[in-house]
Parts: sequence; structure tokens; C-alpha cells
Amino acid sequence: MTASTELLTVPQVMERLQLGRTAIYDLIRTRQLPSLTLGRARRIPAHALTDFIHTRLDQEAA
Repeated sequence: MTASTELLTVPQVMERLQLGRTAIYDLIRTRQLPSLTLGRARRIPAHALTDFIHTRLDQEAA
């Protein structure tokens, strides 16, 4: 699986962003962090996490 198609679990995203579970689900709920559901599992595409980080950095710089 390439980085562009890698799917991350919520705990993986929590670790990468150093945020709690509630904060990650809030980002998903408010559509700031795109995700998809496979069965009962929530997955975040790695590129979506990268895009989210770049967008937040751009907002901070503005």
C-alpha cells in the first residue's frame, strides 16, 4: 500500500497529532478531517491527515 492509499486508524492519528480520541472524532464530525467507514471501523486516509496538517499550518501563517 502506498502512502497515498494508506488508511490510518483513529489511535494512529491520535499518536501522530498527539491529541485525544474525543478531539480526533470532533475533527471527523466537523469534517475538518475526512474519514471513511469500513464496516464498523473508522479509517482516515494518510493523505487526508497530511492535507489537514498543511491547511492548519497555512491558517496559522496567515
